[in-house]
Amino acid sequence: MLDTGFYPKWTERAPEKGTYRSILKWGDPNEFKHPNSRLYKMMKEKLNMTDDDFKEKQKEGNEPVSYDIPIKLSKYQIDQFKDFVGEENASIDDYSRLRFSYGKTMIDILRLRNGIVENVPDVVLHPRDKIDVQKIVSYCNEQKIPIYPYGGGSSVTRGTECVKGGISLVMTTHMNRVLEINETNQTVTVEPGLYGPAYEEILNNAPKKLNTRRKYTCGHFPQSFEYSTVGGWIVTLGAGQQSSYYGDIYNIVVSQEYVTPAGTFKTMDYPATATGPKINDIMKGSEGSYGILVGATLKIFRYMPENRNRFAFMFSSWEDTVNASREICQAEFGMPSVFRISDPEETDVGLKLYGIEGTPLDTLIRFRGYKPMERCLCIGHTEGEKYFSENVKKKIKEICANNGAMFLTGYPVMNWEHSRYRDPYMREDLQDYGIMIDTLECSVMWDNLHKVHQGVRKYIKNRENTVCMTHASHFYPQGTNLYFIFIAKMNDIEEYKKFQYGILDQILKSGASMSHHHGIGKMIAPWMENHIGKEQLDVLKALKRHFDPNNIMNPGGTLGLDLPEEEKRKIK
Repeated sequence: MLDTGFYPKWTERAPEKGTYRSILKWGDPNEFKHPNSRLYKMMKEKLNMTDDDFKEKQKEGNEPVSYDIPIKLSKYQIDQFKDFVGEENASIDDYSRLRFSYGKTMIDILRLRNGIVENVPDVVLHPRDKIDVQKIVSYCNEQKIPIYPYGGGSSVTRGTECVKGGISLVMTTHMNRVLEINETNQTVTVEPGLYGPAYEEILNNAPKKLNTRRKYTCGHFPQSFEYSTVGGWIVTLGAGQQSSYYGDIYNIVVSQEYVTPAGTFKTMDYPATATGPKINDIMKGSEGSYGILVGATLKIFRYMPENRNRFAFMFSSWEDTVNASREICQAEFGMPSVFRISDPEETDVGLKLYGIEGTPLDTLIRFRGYKPMERCLCIGHTEGEKYFSENVKKKIKEICANNGAMFLTGYPVMNWEHSRYRDPYMREDLQDYGIMIDTLECSVMWDNLHKVHQGVRKYIKNRENTVCMTHASHFYPQGTNLYFIFIAKMNDIEEYKKFQYGILDQILKSGASMSHHHGIGKMIAPWMENHIGKEQLDVLKALKRHFDPNNIMNPGGTLGLDLPEEEKRKIK
C-alpha cells in the first residue's frame, strides 16, 4: 500500500471535566500515544480500511455525563454514611456515581462512548481508615445494602460494577499509606489504596523515607502499574511483567487484614505454616466478595537496577521459540525477570511499534533468513546479584543459540521498556475511528500450549479483517500464559459481546484456564462453574455464606457465586 501522506488527526487534548470521555480515557488526562506511520499503514491493510475511514471520528464520548437513575437509599441512610466518613467523603452526584462503578472493560468503554449508563451506586464513600470501613460494613450488613470496593478502576473484568446499586467504596483517596517496614523480615505493611508508582517510589527511596539500610523494590509491575493499587493486585490475583523472577502477587503476599460482615480478622505472618488450609490464600483473589481488604503485608526485594542485563533474540519459528522458553524455565539456573515471547503476528506488529522495521537491524535479520510472519521475537532482562544475573543471561544465550536464534542485543528491550506502560494510550485513538482493541489471557501447561494457541487464533482469525497477536510473558517450569490481543473494526456492543463470548468459549474448550492474571469479575463469571466444576464452586459459595450471609459484598455475579442458572455458560 502506497503512503498517501495522509495522517489521522489523533486527539491531543485532555477530555473536558465531567464528560464520559474523562471516565473512559486511560491514565493521565494529558498523556497520549499515537500509532506511528508503519502501524497506521498496517491497520489499513489488515482491517481493510482506507484513509477515508480515518477522516471523521465516531462517538468520542465528549458529552457531559447525564442520566436519570434515582437513588434508592433514604436520606437517613445517606446521612448515616456521612456521619461515618465525614460529609466531604460521601458523594451522590451523577458523575461520581458513574466514575466509581465502571472500569476499563471494553464493554464499559463502549457504553461510555454511547452515553449508556447502567448499574451505578447510590452513594460513593471514601473511607479514611479501617474504623470507617468497619462502621460501613456493619451498617450495610444490618441494612442489607450492597458494597462494591473500588481501587484504581483499571479492572478489565467488570469487577467494580455496582449491579445492585448500594455503595461504591473508594479505597485510594485516604487508605494509601505505608504502615510499617520490617527490614529484618524484608516485608512491608501497606493499606490497599496505595498506587503502584507511589509504592515503588517509597521502596526505592526507603533509606530516606523509611530509615532503612537498603533500597527495595515491590517486584510487581503489571501493565496497569501506574493506575492500579496494591489492594487491586491482591484481590484479583494479579501477575506483574516481572513475575517470572519475583513471583505473582499470590507469592508476594505474606498476610492480609479483612473487614467482613462476619467480623474483622488478620492472617498471621509466617514464611510457611502447616496449620491446615490457609485463610490467607483463600482471600487472595476473592475480589471483594467476602470482605474488604484493609491492610496487607508483602515481601519486598533488594533494588539492584545496576545488575540488570537485557537480551533479545529472533527465532525462525514459534515452535523453536516455545522449545527454548521451556528449556530456560526447566534448566534450573535461575529465571529472567522480564521474559516475553511473541508469535509471528505479534512479532510483525511489534517490529513496527518499536521502530525496528525498516532499520539496518531489520535488514540484517531478514538477510540471516528470519522470514516475516514466521519469525518470533523474544525479549527480556535478568536481575538480582551481579554474578547471578550475568550467569542467567549467559545460559539464556546458550539455549537460544542452540534453538537457532539470532541475538539482537538489548536494543529492542529498551524500546519495550520505554513504552511498556504507554501502549494502552493508543486505544482511544483507535476507538475514535471504530477500531476495537482488546485482550483476553489464559494459563496453559507446556503440553497444551500449541492446541490453545491454534484453537483460539483460529476462532479470532475466522472473523475477516481481524488482527490476533499472541505473547507469553509469565513463565513457570510447568507452563506459561497466553495473552491474546485482538484488533478489529467493531463498535457495536452486542457484536462485541458475541465475539468475546466466542473467544472465552474457545479458551475453555481448549483446556486452558479462564484467566491468568486479570481475575474473573462479573465478565468471566458465567464460565466459572463449567471451568472449575460444581463441587469446587460450592466450596467458594459455602465460604460466601459464612463471611457474607446477606450477600452484600460485591453481589451480582462476581466469581459466579450468586449467578442465576440461566446466565451460566455451559460448554461441552
